[in-house]
Amino acid sequence: MTKADIATSIHQQAGVSETEAAGLLDRILELLRSTLRQGEPIIIPGFGKFTVRKKEPRNGRNPRTGEAIIVPGHNVVTFRPSALWKAELNAAGKPNNNEE
Repeated sequence: MTKADIATSIHQQAGVSETEAAGLLDRILELLRSTLRQGEPIIIPGFGKFTVRKKEPRNGRNPRTGEAIIVPGHNVVTFRPSALWKAELNAAGKPNNNEE
């Protein structure tokens, strides 16, 4: 699913114009970005938690040349799904035992 698909879905379900749906989605995404930039977690009950994690510099190796390098430290966004959502997701993925 792409950003355009999400905007179209908002347009259809909320009954707003496609332009308004796209603008709303842009504002929501910018709010999420700015919150994470400030280092604050985003917790959405029943869905999950987004956090920023700092990765320290580490030793690495160039896979092409085998040369040892230092991988610089950086921040990464992590997502941890809620237990409720994981349970729903796993229940939906289970094959029906009656089918062969």
